[in-house]
Amino acid sequence: MQSKIIKISILALALGMLGGCAAPPVDDAAISAAMAKANDAYNLATEARQIGSDAAYAASQAQVTADAALECCNQNSQKLDRMFEKAMMK
Repeated sequence: MQSKIIKISILALALGMLGGCAAPPVDDAAISAAMAKANDAYNLATEARQIGSDAAYAASQAQVTADAALECCNQNSQKLDRMFEKAMMK
């Protein structure tokens, strides 16, 4: 009988300790504030991704323009070389 009482006491003590370790209650205001901050961070990340995408597109267009300018420069250089060669032959 005494053994039974000891076992029940130990079980009650263990349950009492587990109940005391429960997470503290979180109020709705804290949850709302955290959600608002998470949404703001998401929106900023989305905006940053769009800006990065726009910058990559602009860089690509600049590369195309630079390549075209280099090709034009090379063609002009070849034309000048041919003109000088013709002038030297005369």
